[in-house]
Amino acid sequence: MLAMLLSFTLAAVFLIVLPGPDTLVVVRGLVRGGRAGGIRTSAGVLCGLLVWVAAAVLGLSALVQASEIGYEVLKIAGGCYLVWVGVQSLRALRRTAAELTAATGPALGRSGGFGAGFLTDILNPKIGVLFVTLLPGFVPAGYPVAWTTLGLGLLYVALSALYCAVLVLAAGRIAGWMQRPRVRRRIDAVTGLVLVGFGVRLAVEA
Repeated sequence: MLAMLLSFTLAAVFLIVLPGPDTLVVVRGLVRGGRAGGIRTSAGVLCGLLVWVAAAVLGLSALVQASEIGYEVLKIAGGCYLVWVGVQSLRALRRTAAELTAATGPALGRSGGFGAGFLTDILNPKIGVLFVTLLPGFVPAGYPVAWTTLGLGLLYVALSALYCAVLVLAAGRIAGWMQRPRVRRRIDAVTGLVLVGFGVRLAVEA
């Protein structure tokens, strides 16, 4: 069991730290809402992961994987959402310095941070497929599949929470610098383009 936990933890850490939509939306939340915005976006990401963990335990993720139409619909919806979020970041490039400053702060974090993080995860069927294929593969023989899968899923969420905390704490030291209009435009440009790329790839990838 200990060897299984160690191997699963290593695999989970590798998957979590790979740059992806979750990291980008958290960075976007930090830029737009400061540390509070990053925390709210991270909370949304983690809640989305918890939904997929529950779905994996209940077998709903397997249904998504087995249903070609359902998977395609969710994949396209998730891709479109990521493209929309990316476009919103790119549109910020046209704002003046005063408009950028006005669009930054706790109000934005409350209104969009949590929802952006949650929808980024919940509309990505690949996360559900990842859980339904990854988690059961680490269940040792003789252990209850449902409860062990739940435990591994919660461990994955806990590691993701730790990663998000590192992002928020690291960014908190340079939050003022990140929210300068010139720096924010550059971050918006990079995150916007990458999110659009992720969205298009998610929507069209077989």
